[in-house]
Amino acid sequence: MVGAILGDIVGSVYEFSNIKTKDFPLFCQSSSYTDDSIMTIAVADWLLHKGDLAKVMQYYGKKYPCPMGGYGSSFVRWLNEEYPKPYNSWGNGSAMRVSPVGWYFNSLEETLAVARETAIITHNHPEGVKGAQATAAAIFLSRHEKSKEYIREFIETTFGYDLHRTCDEIRPTYCFDASCQGTVPEAIIAFLESNSFEDAIRLAISLGGDSDTLACITGGIAESFYRYQMPYDLIKKVETILKPDLWKVVQEFRKERHEYFVHPRWRDCSAVNIIR
Repeated sequence: MVGAILGDIVGSVYEFSNIKTKDFPLFCQSSSYTDDSIMTIAVADWLLHKGDLAKVMQYYGKKYPCPMGGYGSSFVRWLNEEYPKPYNSWGNGSAMRVSPVGWYFNSLEETLAVARETAIITHNHPEGVKGAQATAAAIFLSRHEKSKEYIREFIETTFGYDLHRTCDEIRPTYCFDASCQGTVPEAIIAFLESNSFEDAIRLAISLGGDSDTLACITGGIAESFYRYQMPYDLIKKVETILKPDLWKVVQEFRKERHEYFVHPRWRDCSAVNIIR
């Protein structure tokens, strides 16, 4: 999930100041994590320690009430309800927080079921559920070393997204869209067109729109696909930007799923530090 957090941090400064090019600095003084990262970490914490997901998300939302860019108004109300109920959202919030689910389970069926579970506590509209499931599925399939063409065909067939567009075709007219149906396909296309993790992030942000969430979704998938080539300096950058308690959850999650972060040739080496 560190790839999703990276995408969020890099995209944070471009959310309300879109840049329609891949040529931009990855980080600047104001780069920070947003609600995307906070809720991603909340889902990871829930997977690790179980409990009531709504309560876990409310805990993190109240502990970090003012992230860069804030929370959506409906989600703010949900965070403060004693008995929170879903509000039929099709927003991209369900997809932005789901990346840990794609890493955690050993079957696609369970991955899709839990992705739905993480969505419906707020985003119980079919499009909200679909966005979360498509994102988690892409991560799961990448983790299991499926090709990009396999992933494209599976997502198109299963979820009905059009993934045969290009970033160059999307970029000129694409604008801010906080819906799953207007964010998740574009985020997946950026991953499919990329040649590295960093290239995937740059492509996603170059589209414009809801830059931090686009790059968060793309980054979660790209980390899974390019996991053995993840730049060490980018992972360390996440550590320097996140609060220590948030980074602690990231570390714990990566240790829990360590076999997917260590190249097979090194898995028998006890000296390998999977967090690096």
